[in-house]
Amino acid sequence: MTGFFRRLGDDRYLSTEHTAGPWSTESQHLGPPSALLVRELENCAPRADMVLSRVVFEVLGPVPVAELTVSASVQRPGRSVELLVAELAHDGRPVLRAQAWRISRGDTAAVASEFSGMLPEPPACPQMEISDDWSCGYLAAVDWRSVDGSMFTAGDAIVWGKPLMPTVEGEETTALQRLFTIADSASGVSSRLDIRKWFAINTDLSVHLHREPQGSWFALEASTVIGPGGVGVATSVVHDLLGPVGRTAQSLYVRER
Repeated sequence: MTGFFRRLGDDRYLSTEHTAGPWSTESQHLGPPSALLVRELENCAPRADMVLSRVVFEVLGPVPVAELTVSASVQRPGRSVELLVAELAHDGRPVLRAQAWRISRGDTAAVASEFSGMLPEPPACPQMEISDDWSCGYLAAVDWRSVDGSMFTAGDAIVWGKPLMPTVEGEETTALQRLFTIADSASGVSSRLDIRKWFAINTDLSVHLHREPQGSWFALEASTVIGPGGVGVATSVVHDLLGPVGRTAQSLYVRER
């Protein structure tokens, strides 16, 4: 099975057509490159006693569907808390940067927050059809199921997604990578604008996790607010099949085409 990326050796990866986003066939949706950076963070001086708790991505420019290089390092080591950084570059120019906090594991089961209500599971939800206006390699590479609303109706929505291929061809994909493959779609899921008439492009992505994700399916319970001055904010609660796992936020650059 092909993947979103093919490893070329060392820190080099070739983007496949499955990474392309709805804005241009030459630019990636942020989901696959986010997952690739998270893969690098998972493999950066790994410690079994620690988990990623927050990852913030800064979009430094369009991520091209092309050959990319990836790097990661521990910026601030620590016994209980560590700060990691990772970067994706094209032709020597950084295009996506991530900072991640890694926190030591502990037993807080006795005081863990409770939640009410489970989402309908994906097999019980209708499959979303991809409209011609949004058709792209990335959307076709994910199995999308609608709980309430969809990417193609304006307003808040709850949507399940499962990547149909690994992050890197020939490798097993972790649940964390699958979550990040989906997480950037919150702004698209809850879009309030006609993309034929408006741009609503995120400049960043912040993901906070309160427990480790599990499985292949992840839901975005998403909402977008647009202000009067050309800026919007998209947020979501992220679920796996066991319930909420974290939250996302994105700043949006909003302009009429």
